[in-house]
Amino acid sequence: MKNYSQIVQDIGANLRALRKDIPDTMQGFGAMAQAATRPGALDRKTKELIALAIGVATRCDGCIGFHSEALAKLDASRAEVEEALGMAIYMGGGPSAMYAADAIGAYEQFRLAAAGEPAKA
Repeated sequence: MKNYSQIVQDIGANLRALRKDIPDTMQGFGAMAQAATRPGALDRKTKELIALAIGVATRCDGCIGFHSEALAKLDASRAEVEEALGMAIYMGGGPSAMYAADAIGAYEQFRLAAAGEPAKA
């Protein structure tokens, strides 16, 4: 099982370096992320579920990590995450099914961490 907490931590460190090295680009990306995730007709949790499904369909470990972590913090239920993963599998086929399996594991890692429970080996 991939350690998504470590994946998020490693990518976060590299993103900090990019913010320093290409600040205009990264500020633009950050502004876009804030605008896209701001609650509107869809609430933040729904937007994070969509982002997770897209991350699965595009096979992006970092996306799976960051959006699973956000969903755990937003108290998304396992059933909500699984329904979003079902849509990712529908749209992305077999490869998305493999990444959906990773994504539910990532969600569980972050959910357990948020609840103060030890991660399962």
